[in-house]
Amino acid sequence: MMFYHLAQHFSGSSLGNFLHYVSVRSIGALMTSLCLYFIFGRRFLRLSEKLFRSQVRDDTPDSHQIKNDTPTMGGLIILVVFVANTCLWNNLARPEVWLLVACLLSFGVIGFIDDWSKVRARRGLGAKAKFILQCLSAGFVVVVWHFLMSPGTRLCVPAIKFLDFDMGLLAIPWAMFLIVAASNAVNLTDGLDGLATGPLITNLSAFGAIAYLAGHKYFAIYLHIPHMSSSEITICCTSLIGVLLGFLWHNTYPAQIFMGDIGSLSLGAGLAFIALLTGQELLLAITGGIFVLETVSVLAQVASYRLLGRRIFLMAPIHHHFELKGWNEAKITIRFWIISFLLALVALLLLKIR
Repeated sequence: MMFYHLAQHFSGSSLGNFLHYVSVRSIGALMTSLCLYFIFGRRFLRLSEKLFRSQVRDDTPDSHQIKNDTPTMGGLIILVVFVANTCLWNNLARPEVWLLVACLLSFGVIGFIDDWSKVRARRGLGAKAKFILQCLSAGFVVVVWHFLMSPGTRLCVPAIKFLDFDMGLLAIPWAMFLIVAASNAVNLTDGLDGLATGPLITNLSAFGAIAYLAGHKYFAIYLHIPHMSSSEITICCTSLIGVLLGFLWHNTYPAQIFMGDIGSLSLGAGLAFIALLTGQELLLAITGGIFVLETVSVLAQVASYRLLGRRIFLMAPIHHHFELKGWNEAKITIRFWIISFLLALVALLLLKIR
């Protein structure tokens, strides 16, 4: 709360006015989170080389065996930098900031337990136990959000100006489903070096912009979107973008460190909660098209094998299919990044169409 408090202390002065702007604090948050990662990231990498070496799963292409003993749990430094940066730049009197932090950390704890079990016992949490913990975490965050902030229960439909639905009590299980689904979708996508990190950056950029627009009354009226108390979430988004850009320095092919479940589960859940806070959660299906594709490929593969006795893809998730088709890892990653960037632009365009 340091810089926001400083702006309040110098209220009326040029310095106070400058630091009070969400745009200024957003840019500052991105830069400081990037710098904090570069200051501490190398040290964490050396520590993780000693403590958090990963073992490649059996259900991956044989080419992945070279990645054995690569450090993992990079999501830990991502979360630490994010929380520290939030204290520097955000107005901590806003409950949505604390709720987002709680969402990220609660799913981060689940990911930490899973990663630590894999590192120490060579097996992680069972799928059932992980799912139950995710539902409990999502349920806690969503229930507190609804009773603390009374966010409303209307579901906005992208590209259609006046079409929305009142979900009533279904809004709570809907939000829980979205958070758990996004958490697992990002986790499935995190199978190649930098593959999940790039789309996370583009998704956070899109929803950071949406949060800024929804947080300003005149922009919201002009675009016919719900006016939400979401401007502070823009700063949270840029904080995450900054630390992810730093993490990508070590996570891009060939990766020196993986984000692990502590990163993918928490960031997926956080992204979904940000979409809910902006009232534009259906846009997540567009901006997060890569995550949707990865999840659908797994579901389709399982359904096809169980019902028809044959597989649709050479291996699922779909990025492994392209690997076995002969695409190198860097090509798959960059092409998925490009698609994610284009989908984010489409989502922002749909706001204007409204």
